[in-house]
Amino acid sequence: VQLVESGGGLVQPGGSLRLSCAASGFTFSRYDMSWYRQAPGKERELVATITSAGGRFNYADSVKGRFTISRDNAKNTVYLQMNSLKPEDTAVYYCNAYRSRIGHWGQGTQVTVSS
Repeated sequence: VQLVESGGGLVQPGGSLRLSCAASGFTFSRYDMSWYRQAPGKERELVATITSAGGRFNYADSVKGRFTISRDNAKNTVYLQMNSLKPEDTAVYYCNAYRSRIGHWGQGTQVTVSS
């Protein structure tokens, strides 16, 4: 099982980034997919979730209206489009796959929002 995040980097406040998470080694289309983040000195928090078929979504209040999660089951990839970024969005962002009490994590990608 492998989840590989990409797309992180340094961006100015108000800017945008698109994170990708490429999955392999399991049946991607059967798993709910989520993005989490962890800022220095803070606990890991759920950012967004998309169900296996892509029909339902859940977002943290802090990112509603700014972030959009999506998936392409044909490419085994989940995305996180992040707009109107704020300094408080700075964190390591992790991809998570979950089904039937089984979860898999990626290694994370750093997002830094700073002028």
